[in-house]
Amino acid sequence: VQLVESGGGFVQSGGSLRLSCAASGDSCDDYVVGWFRQAPGKEREGVSFVSQRCEAIYYSGAVKGRFTLFRDRWKNLVSLQMDSLQPEDTAVYYCASYKYASASPSMSMDEDEYEYWGQGTQVTVSS
Repeated sequence: VQLVESGGGFVQSGGSLRLSCAASGDSCDDYVVGWFRQAPGKEREGVSFVSQRCEAIYYSGAVKGRFTLFRDRWKNLVSLQMDSLQPEDTAVYYCASYKYASASPSMSMDEDEYEYWGQGTQVTVSS
């Protein structure tokens, strides 16, 4: 599975960006997908996660109410709509995934669980 992010860029505080993560290879139905970010000098943190078959979505407290995750199962595409961006959202954003072929929806927030990673896309928010 290869993941390719797009949509990063530069935006002023209060603005919006939409990130996309395109997956090649196997179907997304059996894969958990997560968005992580890493700001300069800080550890990577989880932002939003979606379980296999899109049955559950989680947002971290830092982005809840501002970010929205969309998953297009037919196009193997996972998007992150980011609104009301703030300077503290500045980071390199990564999408990642791992296979979880189970009937029960599940998602991990532990980056060590994620097997596949995209190359990252820079998001910069000016004050």
